[in-house]
Amino acid sequence: MPAPRVALLTALALLAVYVWGNCQPEAAGLVPPPWDKFAHALWFAILAGLLVLGMGRRAWPWVLAGTLLFAGWDEWHQFALPGRSPGVDDWLADAFGIGMGITVIRATREKQS
Repeated sequence: MPAPRVALLTALALLAVYVWGNCQPEAAGLVPPPWDKFAHALWFAILAGLLVLGMGRRAWPWVLAGTLLFAGWDEWHQFALPGRSPGVDDWLADAFGIGMGITVIRATREKQS
């Protein structure tokens, strides 16, 4: 497992790249359906997992709330982006990934304890 500081810095770097990249015109249709849902889930699973690793074992409820809010903001933000369309289905894929990322990290940590 990466050191907490490395995990947290990696998560913050991923967030910065994600927000910047999401505003680029090329982001529209980058991953075709149905693979876009897999991409949503995978990216948010990695983000949530890194945040739990970086913030500590007891931080998972905050990570859950924060990443769900971020995913919601991301979908809402797409109203203002040309060629993009927000969707509850994308947010649900994000939420699934967040849950999986948190669950995997928590289960792995419990096995190590």
